[in-house]
Amino acid sequence: MNDRVGALYIRVSTNDQTELSPDAQKRILLDYAKKNGIVISKEYIFSESVSGRHVQKRPEFQRMIAIAKQPSHPIDVILVWKYSRFARNQEESIVYKSMLKKDNVDVISVSEPTIDGPFGTLIERIIEWMDEYYSIRLSGEVLRGMKEKALQHGYQTSPCLGYDAVGHGKPYVINEGEYAIVSYIMDLYDLQNMDETAIARRCNDLGYRTKRGNLFERRSVDRILENPFYCGTVLWNGIEFEGLHEVRLSKDRFQKRQKLITARKRPIKSRNVSTCKHWLSGLLKCSICGATLSYTGNDKCPYFQCWKYAKGFHKTSVALSVKKAEEAVITYFDQVLAGADFTYVRKEQPADKDNTAAIEQLQRELAKLSTRESRIHDAYESGIDTLEEYKANKDRLISNRLQLENELENLLQMQKEKELNKEDVLQEIKSVNDILKNPDVGYEEKGNLIRTILDQIVYDKESGKMYFDIIVS
Repeated sequence: MNDRVGALYIRVSTNDQTELSPDAQKRILLDYAKKNGIVISKEYIFSESVSGRHVQKRPEFQRMIAIAKQPSHPIDVILVWKYSRFARNQEESIVYKSMLKKDNVDVISVSEPTIDGPFGTLIERIIEWMDEYYSIRLSGEVLRGMKEKALQHGYQTSPCLGYDAVGHGKPYVINEGEYAIVSYIMDLYDLQNMDETAIARRCNDLGYRTKRGNLFERRSVDRILENPFYCGTVLWNGIEFEGLHEVRLSKDRFQKRQKLITARKRPIKSRNVSTCKHWLSGLLKCSICGATLSYTGNDKCPYFQCWKYAKGFHKTSVALSVKKAEEAVITYFDQVLAGADFTYVRKEQPADKDNTAAIEQLQRELAKLSTRESRIHDAYESGIDTLEEYKANKDRLISNRLQLENELENLLQMQKEKELNKEDVLQEIKSVNDILKNPDVGYEEKGNLIRTILDQIVYDKESGKMYFDIIVS
């Protein structure tokens, strides 16, 4: 009988301190192969050090399965120290063993021998159940340990760009080379009003890379701009504390940036300013169909035109020269700042929605209370309740009403405090208008700033008028 060709699969979990080392597993498996006439070649020894709840995260395992499934049938048997090294998820274990079985490839645990037949299969399943239970329990223990470490203000998350870990839960230290990139990104956004996509392009052009060595994209820039770690706050799985690591970003600058990010937040389908051809691109709308007026880069006389008209969706042209559009916007802001009447709305924040829902709930509770007050009065008038019962019920409802009214008053006051008055809005308009008038400021910065106070501008070609929707944070 010819010797069988075998493969070794060796895995060490990063969370399990009770298992054998890779060298020890390899030695035991080679010894078993030698005693049982199984030939092992170097290219069929697969080893990796990863946690093994899911095989998709184990590249060496996947490579081994792919080789075993080849039409040439290069492997007859796969040796593992324990079945838990092959898989700790029983469902995946059954799937992959069944796949291998179809090609007559056996999986053998050298430390957990089983007998042939149905009883052997049952024993193997029981072993797999125990392995999966152990894996789940170990995962829970690790998570509890990490939570306790976080509560003790230990550092355990992967360090962000600009910081390096030193181990043992100690505060991270600044990596000067990386932090220079972080500072550059923050300055472009905070001081030069550049949007995230344009910042990512600039970083990639300079050869900068993320912590993982990848190219920058909008999301990676967002993570840096919104990460409170840079101003001293450590977050892990809902636990928050003020860290002891070195900080070079002030809380005030970080908070101002978060407000700016909220103000600049774009609708899902809108484009970045850096991808537009003019600072008004995307803001001008057609009064006929509501579509955006697209910029046409004619060197002699650039203009905006409704893209639906250009596609033939309606007959009336809604064209406007770039020069007239720019002048109309600045003239409108000048008139507002000079005292012309205008309307505006405040951009609703998530907290505002919660506040509104709470106010509406309290108002409903007060309405129900009025109904109850009417009912207890009717019960007394009808002789169902005595005077003492009526007084007791009335006092209880009065107490409830006072409590609800007090809560409602507090919420309404909070809402009122959040509302911007006209002077605040005028100040924002003035700041933006000054930038729009400055020929030395680029279109990206102008585009970002005008979007903090304008939602859209509707152009009515027939009357030649423009209607401005002012929306502020």
